[in-house]
Amino acid sequence: MMKSEYAASEMNFSYRHSLVKEEPLIVLEVEMELMKGDEEIIRRRMDDLKEQRAAKQPIDVPSAGSTFKRPDGHYAGKLIEDAGLKGKRLGGAQISDKHAGFIINANNASAKDILKLMIDTQKTVFERFHVKLEPEICFLGWK
Repeated sequence: MMKSEYAASEMNFSYRHSLVKEEPLIVLEVEMELMKGDEEIIRRRMDDLKEQRAAKQPIDVPSAGSTFKRPDGHYAGKLIEDAGLKGKRLGGAQISDKHAGFIINANNASAKDILKLMIDTQKTVFERFHVKLEPEICFLGWK
């Protein structure tokens, strides 16, 4: 039987990972304790981070976020770009021109369009660099 409450120490938090990825859990509520800080300094830091993100990531178009996990010793986006795939389209899905680590919905992409482009990208990167790209995206409802 699943527990109804978990302490932070039980959540197995690490880079892009937690117990929620291991178990069929749904998070309905989170309780956090925050530290006080200078409001203006925090606001400036948040604005700086937003600007950096907007400059490097395709936040103005629909996507599922970062498509592939970072392989050891590499960056997925750089491998994809170096393989000549930046901007490649398959159906309505496209590898972002802004950051090759993102697949965007350029024109009414279906889940199949995105999956096919992901598989094609994995195959090409493996053939060129012998590096296996592992999906960052979690597929729900697929068999």
